[in-house]
Amino acid sequence: MSAHPHPEGKLPHEPERATLEGRNKVLGFWLFLGGETVLFGTLFSTFLALRGQVGEGNPTSHELFNLAMVAVATLILLTSSLTSVFAIQAMHKERVKAMIGWLIVTVVFGLLFLGLEIYEFAEYAAEGHRFSTSAFSSSFYTLVGFHGAHVAFGVIWISILVGQIVKKGLTVVTAPKIYVAGMYWHFIDVVWVFIFTVVYLMGKVG
Repeated sequence: MSAHPHPEGKLPHEPERATLEGRNKVLGFWLFLGGETVLFGTLFSTFLALRGQVGEGNPTSHELFNLAMVAVATLILLTSSLTSVFAIQAMHKERVKAMIGWLIVTVVFGLLFLGLEIYEFAEYAAEGHRFSTSAFSSSFYTLVGFHGAHVAFGVIWISILVGQIVKKGLTVVTAPKIYVAGMYWHFIDVVWVFIFTVVYLMGKVG
């Protein structure tokens, strides 16, 4: 199928699945996310096994974590998940400008989240909670930092896709790229909900 919109200017329904290549891209990405789930599951298991090994004189999770700041970061990331949904909805309606707008808002929210996380890590380091301080700190920074790296990758990826859409337009070739980027963004949002619960809430009340 041509990479250009249909003669009437209309894309097919669900353009991300309109071609075999697009369907394979979506299916392949589901398999990729399965592998990512296993990887994060391993990091969660490691953290849960080591979170009690703080070391004498080192700050505990109860002393460290600022739930108010983490809650704001969580709200920002969950809102970005909603804006990415709006982007996909706009794509299905062929409202390209609206889609680009929502994707840019998603990127901005992602950057705000990363800014808060960097600030959080700097605060913890100042209080003596560094990567090599204890088994707890190493597992914490590995899990939360690995997720942060995924957010940073998502921000870069979506930014590049916005550039491609501006240059090439919305077609049956570019639509699957937007769709799988949306899938990726939802995945890292879901992972963060687990991090917020397992790392921060359990760290405060456990």
